Amino acid sequence: MSADPKSDAEFFKQRGFGLRMGFGERPALIVIDMVKAFTNPEMMLGANLDAQVAAIQPLLAAAHKRNLLVLFSTVMYDDADLRDAGIWTLKQKGCVTLRSGTDGVQVDGRLDFRKGDSLLVKKYASRFFGTDPVSRLNSHRIDTLIIVGCTTSGCVRATAVDSLQNGFRPMVVREGVGDRSSAAHEQSLFDLQAKYADVVSLDETLQYLR
Repeated sequence: MSADPKSDAEFFKQRGFGLRMGFGERPALIVIDMVKAFTNPEMMLGANLDAQVAAIQPLLAAAHKRNLLVLFSTVMYDDADLRDAGIWTLKQKGCVTLRSGTDGVQVDGRLDFRKGDSLLVKKYASRFFGTDPVSRLNSHRIDTLIIVGCTTSGCVRATAVDSLQNGFRPMVVREGVGDRSSAAHEQSLFDLQAKYADVVSLDETLQYLR
């Protein structure tokens, strides 16, 4: 296998990957896990996501102006022994920073999380797993999910894949997603664009929303 990204891109293109789905007619904005445990680089699960916060702000403004469905998500564990995190605690220690009632599970205050927005609480990576977004989205006749948040290689990727599998067009905004690892970030965007989602720019997304 080639280690050259340009060669990989050409190979995938030749094999018919990376076709553009395009935006649909009824979008919703999905803001994944932009909570303090992830946006504070001093915390165990955190990273510097200042650029992503800045990119999400105008998307929220545009979505609110059009009265679009805006869905935030957070990860939150209620059990004192983190039993509701399942075996994920065997893989990484950061779950301890996501206990309910703590500051870490709150949406970053720099983002305009309004009363009319929804907050979906999840336990694992995909916002579709063990939650009820499909019925919510279908009730609004949504066909397109504009996806921003963190992390690109984890919850963003899992949500984008499940979005496709549930019949919603996943549009991942490049400037609006981030990761602790730049390598994991870039590889995930490459793979999502090739097989599961449209990786789109902030400018074209804002133009679509406006």
